[in-house]
Amino acid sequence: MNVIWIAPPAAGKGTYSSLLKEKYGFSHISAGDVLREEIAKGSAIGKEIESIVSSGKMVDDTLLKQLIENKLRSIDLSKPFMLDGYPRRLNQAIDYEDILNRLGIEKPIVIFINIDKETGLNRILGRVNCPNCKRNYNLTSGYAKPKVDGICDDCKTPLEHRSDDNKESYENRYNTYFNETTELINKYKDEGSLIEIDGSKSPEENFGIITKILGVNND
Repeated sequence: MNVIWIAPPAAGKGTYSSLLKEKYGFSHISAGDVLREEIAKGSAIGKEIESIVSSGKMVDDTLLKQLIENKLRSIDLSKPFMLDGYPRRLNQAIDYEDILNRLGIEKPIVIFINIDKETGLNRILGRVNCPNCKRNYNLTSGYAKPKVDGICDDCKTPLEHRSDDNKESYENRYNTYFNETTELINKYKDEGSLIEIDGSKSPEENFGIITKILGVNND
């Protein structure tokens, strides 16, 4: 089983990804993490990526496709996995279909968590994350609050607010996200493979919905 998340900032995919990983053993693949891992390796491709990113440009789709495929080849594909941040545009979705065909992986379950801008903004202002293990928390949600205030449940690292978690930055990221993904959303909707979830519902309710969609709810 493989899942594609389509969700604007603060829709909750970080929370749901962490819970699926913790409770049901899903692998979590973040496109951003894949790029950072390659840079950290100091490989020729990593140096190329670092140069592209430092110049403010976007990594081209051909290179990103190669990195995503390499990442998938490196994990246990007998276990379910989630893809976060890829595909984000229509041409990337076509590339991803090609990757899946080559690796003999079934078609993805596409979950679109739709959330309005105002609700997302309220959440973003209460969001904190762990700089070490990347787990996300939210101070306004009982479900996503850390057990000890300000400390990561998993690795006990002090939690941080992202510097760009402010009103102006959020609105820009929200608008940019939908500008980039509208064609992608329409593609999966037209194919009948898009599952839309109301992101304004509580994390508890939506996680229950998601686990039932994925067939992993044991209740």
